[in-house]
Formats: sequence, C-alpha cells, structure tokens
Amino acid sequence: MKLVTAEQIREIDRQAIQEHGIPGTTLMSNAAEFLAKAAMEHIPPDGCAAVFCGIGNNGGDGIGAAAYLIAKGISTRAFLVSNPYDELKPDAEVMKERLISLGGSLEHFSPSADLVDYIGECNVIIDAIFGIGLKSELSDEALSAVSIIHSSDALVIAADIPTGIEADTGAILGDAVQADITITFTLAKPGHFVEPGCIYTGELRVCDIGIPKSIINKTVSHMYSASQSDIHLPRRKKDTHKGDYGRALILAGSIGYTGAPALSARAATKMGTGLVSLGVPKSIYDIMAVKLDEEMPFPLPDDKNGKLIANGAGEILKRTNASEVCLIGPGLGTSDDISELVQSIVRNTNTPIVLDADGLNAIAKDPGILNQATCPIVLTPHPGEFVRLGGNFTGDRLKSACDFAHKYDCILVLKGHRTIIALPNGIAYVNTTGGPAMAKGGTGDVLAGMITALIAQKLPIVHAVAAAVYLHGLAGDMCAAEYGEYCVTATDIIEMLPNAIKICQGDGSLISGGRFS
Repeated sequence: MKLVTAEQIREIDRQAIQEHGIPGTTLMSNAAEFLAKAAMEHIPPDGCAAVFCGIGNNGGDGIGAAAYLIAKGISTRAFLVSNPYDELKPDAEVMKERLISLGGSLEHFSPSADLVDYIGECNVIIDAIFGIGLKSELSDEALSAVSIIHSSDALVIAADIPTGIEADTGAILGDAVQADITITFTLAKPGHFVEPGCIYTGELRVCDIGIPKSIINKTVSHMYSASQSDIHLPRRKKDTHKGDYGRALILAGSIGYTGAPALSARAATKMGTGLVSLGVPKSIYDIMAVKLDEEMPFPLPDDKNGKLIANGAGEILKRTNASEVCLIGPGLGTSDDISELVQSIVRNTNTPIVLDADGLNAIAKDPGILNQATCPIVLTPHPGEFVRLGGNFTGDRLKSACDFAHKYDCILVLKGHRTIIALPNGIAYVNTTGGPAMAKGGTGDVLAGMITALIAQKLPIVHAVAAAVYLHGLAGDMCAAEYGEYCVTATDIIEMLPNAIKICQGDGSLISGGRFS
C-alpha cells in the first residue's frame, strides 16, 4: 500500500479540483458519506451519534456526516471545536448549511454536564476535529474534546486520521483520539502505520472519494506498508536438491548464551535453507552439537571467557566466502577481539552479511565501517541497539531509519511494533504483522535466522528481508491466537512458520508477483 504525506494528499486534492474540475464539496460529500455509513453499521434503530468537528476540511467531512445521519433519521448532534471567532472553510460552510436545512445545528463545543451525559448515551462518536494538516500541539479546547471522547464507551470513528496524530510521522501532538475505526481518503498516510500513531488508528479503511486514478497513479511515494499481497516466495522446482537452497553461515554464541545460536540456526533451517553451518566458540561446541540435529556446528578458537577471538578470522573468511550469506551476532558477546573479527569480515568479503545483536554491538563504536564494506549489509537493531549505532530514535522514526540506511548504505530492519525496513535509496516499508506476544527473548534471533535463510536461497535481498519480517510477525500473531499473548516463545514461532507460509498461499502455490519479487 502506497503511503503519502500530508503535502502530497493536498496536491492530489488540488489537482482533482483545479485541473479536473471536481468540486471540493463533491469530494467532501463523498468523504462524509463514508463516515456516516461506517457509523450506521454500529447505530441501532433508536441510537444516537455525536460528531466533533473542526473548522477545516476535516471538520467539513464531519459536518457532512452529521447531515447524512440526520437525513437517515438518526439522532445526531454536531459540535464545533474551535475559537468562537474562527470561521469555517468555504466547503465546510456548505456542509453546515446542509446540516441546518435538515433540522440539525452546529453547536459550539463547551464541556458541560449536558454534553457529557449526551456523549454517554451515544453509540458512535465521529472525530473530525483535526485531520492530516495538524503540525502543532493540540490547544486546550481540543485536548478537552479529546478527553470527553475518551470518557465515552461509544465506538469512535476518526475522519482521515485520529485527532492529535501527525500524519507524516505518527507522532502524538499532546494527546490523540483513540479510534476504533479510521476512515481515510484516497491513500493511507505514514501516521496510520508508524508508532505511536498506528496504536490510535484502529481498523483502517482507505476509501475512494472520487479522485481520478490518473492522479493517484502518477503520485510518487517512497513509503509503503508491507502486507500479505506484497510477499512472494518462489515455487520450488521438482528436480532439485539441498545445494539449490543455499549455504548459510552463522557466527554466534558464547558461554552462557547457547540458546540464541540454536534458535537462529533452527529458524534458518525451518525457513528453507539447504545447509546451515554454525560457527561457535570451542568452549560451547559440545553443547551445540547436542542441541542441533539438522544444522552443522563447528568449533572456533576462543578466549578464557568462551568468546571468539580474532585469530579465527582466516578460517571464518574462507567459510564466509564459500557461503551465500553470513549471519553474525546472536549470543556472541562483546570484546575487543569480537569487534576486530566482525570488522575484518565486513571489510573483506563479498558475501552478504546480516548483523544482529552482538554483531551490531561490534560495530557500534564505529558504524562508519559499514561504508567500507564491499558486500550487501542487513542490520536488525531493536531501538536500544539503533541508538547505540548512532541512530536518532526521537520524533520521526521512519525518517530516522531512512536517514541511517542512506548514510551507511545498508538495509536497516528497525525492529519494534510495526518494524521498519529502510533501504539505502530512501524507500521504506512498514511491516503490518507482529504484536506484544513476541516481546520475549529469542524472537529476534529467530528473525535473524529467517532473513539469513531467504538470502541464502538467492531471493533478492529486499524481498528476502521483507518476506522474513512479515512471516515472522504473522507466525507470532498466529501463536498469540493459539497460546495467548503471555505464553508465546521463540520456539513456538519457529514451529508456527509452516502455517504462516500457508496463509500466504493462494490456490496451493505461494503468491507470486508481489511488490518484493
């Protein structure tokens, strides 16, 4: 799904009105109808609704929705949240006249016992105070309206985007309406998908209000949401063998951290890698040999603390160059030797590298080492690791990820709720799967193994990363449905992967032609 900025959607509207001759009131009426019809799905015959409106076009959508509801015989009150001296935008004024002609009125919002009592009786509240144009903190009056909306048990429908969310970044400007449903128009916006705005959006519906397709199609965006229809895994040939599905090398583990390498290796195997080799400190080799049946652990030189040492670089580079991909980091620990080893591999191989966990810590003091790489690099930091790498995690999460990927010429997988995949060319994808059940040790190791597996199978790297992130989150969601949010483990996610992949199947074959193919 293409995501557009507030500026882009304003330009789309301008072209529709000025260049294609579509009246603004027609677009507003269409938007109002979508809002009203969504409300009517939840209003019983004797029910009622409230609409909170601002003075702009978003408010006009709400006023028009109130008029539509009244015309359908539904008891509805509309409240204008503004300074008493502010004037409605011209198209919103037309909606007000329509509302009055149908016997309604546009009441000035003022917190009162009467208002609170009425809101308490409502089945649906429509939030149309501020839309995508909001750039500053909510005023006291708007904050008061948001508070009253929150006090109700009514279903809340937001017009375009919940009031208080900055459309381009997902930031919360003081406070925000918690919507159950958001009806957005023409195209979705980043704030619907990026934290924290996505938490307030609820169910998102993108509605066509009559903008010509020619305008939409020529609108260029570098931001997308990644969903099931975008995922493509190729069908395997009948005459095939394990060598066709890649050799993955994983460098991981240390004394006390034998779970992380095992999880990454198992995930890589489960996700289809032909051969998975696991290089570990010799101190834990015996443990890994017992843990793993299908993967191939081998010992590497280590220090007295059971961590890899730089002396093993020669053998590791030889193995790396003979593999399709190398994952470095899960449970590896930190030391000067590990930093030297990781940086040496980054500088001296053409094999794609996935850096996760302590692989990221190994370059944190000098992330500029990434610019010396001659191979594709995928980084998979959680927020804390991203900050240690020098990333800016305040404000615009999407922009921060894109800036980092561009600066260091890497693919960045910024993990979290709605994981962001940022590419060096400025394109970014926001993942739409995953949830709180996955907030548990080991799930990141599983994701790293999955990404490694799909790269090993020679999928285009962007495709491999996006598919792995999506399927990882989907498996987590399915585990949550099966076991409950408290009881999901990283191993559960690995075991759920076959079912997650089946969800992405149509008539028995995996979806082809997705965005990432």
